[in-house]
Amino acid sequence: MPCNIDPAPDAAFLQKVRKGRPIFRKQHTFTLKKTGMSAFDTYDLYNILFLDIETVPGYAEFDELSDELQELWGIKCHNLLRKAPGEEVEYEEMAELFRQRAGIYAEFAKIVCVSVGFLTRQPGNELPLLRLKSFSNHLEASLLEDFSEMLTKHFNNPDKFALCGHNIKEFDIPYICRRMLINQLPLPRMLDIAGKKPWETKHLLDTLEMWKFGDIKNYTSLRLLTAVFDIPSPKDDISGADVATVYWEDRDLDRIATYCEKDVLATAQLFLRMKRLPLLNQNQVVVVR
Repeated sequence: MPCNIDPAPDAAFLQKVRKGRPIFRKQHTFTLKKTGMSAFDTYDLYNILFLDIETVPGYAEFDELSDELQELWGIKCHNLLRKAPGEEVEYEEMAELFRQRAGIYAEFAKIVCVSVGFLTRQPGNELPLLRLKSFSNHLEASLLEDFSEMLTKHFNNPDKFALCGHNIKEFDIPYICRRMLINQLPLPRMLDIAGKKPWETKHLLDTLEMWKFGDIKNYTSLRLLTAVFDIPSPKDDISGADVATVYWEDRDLDRIATYCEKDVLATAQLFLRMKRLPLLNQNQVVVVR
């Protein structure tokens, strides 16, 4: 942090010292300049869009991939399974790993739900209201178009608005951007971050990054942080590991959207806890369909 300090003693001052004259001189003082704000305070709470996404493998079964994509998935499996050089990956291993892990890789998967939440002021009530909304569709391009339109219409200024999520910088935002490009969709201003410097992406508020306080070694899950901060959460009927099965076997987008919205609520509550603000009660949360 830069400091302002009085300059060193000049020649006249030193001459007085040598002659034994009384010295009447202003004491050296310093002031600290504030160079920036904490990530917790940079944006108005009512200008933050909390978000989370749910993803699934791009196909129900591994054998539905093209021959080239199967070969490329096999190369990735070789690394994931830590096979020795020259050791082959069995077809069954690739198929099983595709069902279990493909959903986290944007090149082999798709987004089936983007849930968002934002705080609004209630007329005649000091308590904020969290409005939750989900964009879900079997057609990924349509889902992303609707989400992008919302961003462009209501949250199009990164100097004023922010996007907040847990591990949003490492997962959600890059994933959305990659899938938009694969679907040949233009990136909205809030997501047009390729090649940007860190200070140019300050509108991305990551609760995982905030919790690390500079520590780069460990990942702390949203579930663990909600438990540590004593944030109540409704019992989930599915987990992240169940999303692909619920999608490809049950085709139940509403169930997935409900699960995704709970993560958005948990993220918003965690952010409030980190700012040492009161948690939202159930009457302060509304789902917009």
